[in-house]
Amino acid sequence: MDNKKLLLQYTGFAMQTIIVLGFSAGIGVSVDSHWFNAIPLMVWLLPLVVLIALLVKLLKDTSK
Repeated sequence: MDNKKLLLQYTGFAMQTIIVLGFSAGIGVSVDSHWFNAIPLMVWLLPLVVLIALLVKLLKDTSK
């Protein structure tokens, strides 16, 4: 039973990661198109910041 709970927890975290990275990339596209940037900076920067935050969250959750 404990393994199923752990599996569901990490599956949920994986889905959360995929969804949040997709939303942050979409927001980055809209911000870059609004600012008329020649270099798509926010498309790269926002998902990177989100990924770092999610990794910090993962480390905090697994260190318990």
